[in-house]
Amino acid sequence: MTKTTAFSRVTPSRVATMALGTLLLSGTVSGLDLDIQVASTPTCGCCGAWIEHLEDEGFNVTAYQVDHAQLNDIKAGLGITPGLASCHTAVIGDYFIEGHVHANEIRALVGEGPDARGLTVPGMPISSPGMEMGDQRDAYETLLVTHDGETVVFETHNQ
Repeated sequence: MTKTTAFSRVTPSRVATMALGTLLLSGTVSGLDLDIQVASTPTCGCCGAWIEHLEDEGFNVTAYQVDHAQLNDIKAGLGITPGLASCHTAVIGDYFIEGHVHANEIRALVGEGPDARGLTVPGMPISSPGMEMGDQRDAYETLLVTHDGETVVFETHNQ
C-alpha cells in the first residue's frame, strides 16, 4: 500500500521546492502506522541521531535534507511557532513531531489519536533522544499542541 508524502499538506509550492513527492510503503507495528517523514538541514548531526533512535524503535523513516528557509517554511505551514521549534520537523499521519520527541511518546500519540496538531520538545535539551551527552540530564517536557496552538504537558523528563 502506498501513500503520498505527509509534507504535501504544507502547500504545493513548498512540496515542489523540497522535492517531497515520493511515495512510501506503509509499515505497521502492533497495528500502528509507523511511517514518519523527517525534514532537517544537512549540517545538523543530532537530527541524524534522532532518526537512528526512531529506526531502532521500529519506525520507517524517510529523511529529507532541506535548507534553513525550507525548514522554516515547513514549520510555518504546520503552525509550529518559534517558541515550539527545534532543529528538525517530522510528520506521522495527521500529526507533526517537532524536535527530540521520544519514540514511545510518538507511539502513544498515534495510538491514542488525540484531537491535536502534534508533539514538540522545544529547543534541544540534553538527554533527549539524539541529544545524549554522557550522564548529563536536562529537565524537559514533551508538549502536546492543540488545534488552537495551546500546549499541554504530554510527558515530563528528568524532573
